[in-house]
Amino acid sequence: MFSGQPTAFFQPFIDTATGRIAGVEALGRLRQADGRHASVGPLFANPDTPTAELLQLDRTLRDDALRRFAGAPEDWFLSLNLSPRWISQLDDGVALPSLAQLQRSGIDPTRIVYEITEAAGDLPSLTQAVARYRELGIRIAIDDFGSGYSQLDRVLDLQPDILKLDMRLFQAAARGGPRGDAVKALAQMAEKTGCWLIAEGVETETELDFALECGARYVQGFLFAEATAELGASDSHQQRFAALRSRFVDGKLAQQTRLLELRQQLAEFVTRLRPWAEHGGPLSALPDPQAFPGLLRIYQCDRAGTQITPNLEWNGMFWRENRRYLNHNWSWRPYFYALLAEGWNERRLALSTVYRDATTNQYCLTASQFLESGQRLLLIDLDASQLPGFAK
Repeated sequence: MFSGQPTAFFQPFIDTATGRIAGVEALGRLRQADGRHASVGPLFANPDTPTAELLQLDRTLRDDALRRFAGAPEDWFLSLNLSPRWISQLDDGVALPSLAQLQRSGIDPTRIVYEITEAAGDLPSLTQAVARYRELGIRIAIDDFGSGYSQLDRVLDLQPDILKLDMRLFQAAARGGPRGDAVKALAQMAEKTGCWLIAEGVETETELDFALECGARYVQGFLFAEATAELGASDSHQQRFAALRSRFVDGKLAQQTRLLELRQQLAEFVTRLRPWAEHGGPLSALPDPQAFPGLLRIYQCDRAGTQITPNLEWNGMFWRENRRYLNHNWSWRPYFYALLAEGWNERRLALSTVYRDATTNQYCLTASQFLESGQRLLLIDLDASQLPGFAK
């Protein structure tokens, strides 16, 4: 049997659109004899904890959270953790205890979010329960998305309203690298499926920046508030969040300014390069690209995306020719057809977004310029990590 008095603590969700508290997550604590509060997490993670005791503890904590949430501002929502294991143990057609509990509280169901806290449990039973929740306007979130193993099947079957990124994955992703790319892909998936994204575990300004980069609708974490027994004011963090968001936007504007400067430098370089590209000549006739320490290669493709010249690679001292990719077609790469569309006007130099090159595993930018009335495309690949302000 657990020791301590069960009580609900609340950690706020900050709305990235307003900086105000939009809701809170109820987190279980046990008040100890010395006044300290211990998390109930280890109890639920311990397979030796009796299921009946866990179920009783879970319901007691939710009762406490619902009772005290009744005093929260009317525009807040309450997020409650819900284990699919409890639903799997119910007989078909039995009333859901969670709905009876909510009805007793008198709280509008549209203010409730149930977080599916794990991948355990019977999916058909869970799908039926979720349908019943939705009939009342209750929203569904999948917690710890991206952790352990794929939960894509649950996303497709349950069609949640909210995805909460796994905290450890999110924090690692904020440091960059492949995990960063993976989390951004998850964020794009959330957007395309109509889900709001919650970034959980935001503890540093760097992590907040990454959450905003991913398009998170809400952020949650120690950067703003720990879980507490009391409900704070809606505008408790608004001023600080506004300052941090402004800093993020200023950084993005500075990055865009650098992109414009880079585009102008590349346009001038292409002007110098164009006579050689259109009329040919020895490699010694190519201009020295001292302004671009990250220049990787120059090559040309036809309108269909097939490479028609060797790669011309700058090694820091001189140009050399690499014929390995002659006749390879690059039209399948997303950045390539985006360049085609943007640069169709022969006078406009187009610049891709930063992408990870599958061949070299480098972060790259590609610039392109049409030649010969749009029949050929001159391409310049740059190592983004070597460009000021673009290091990953």
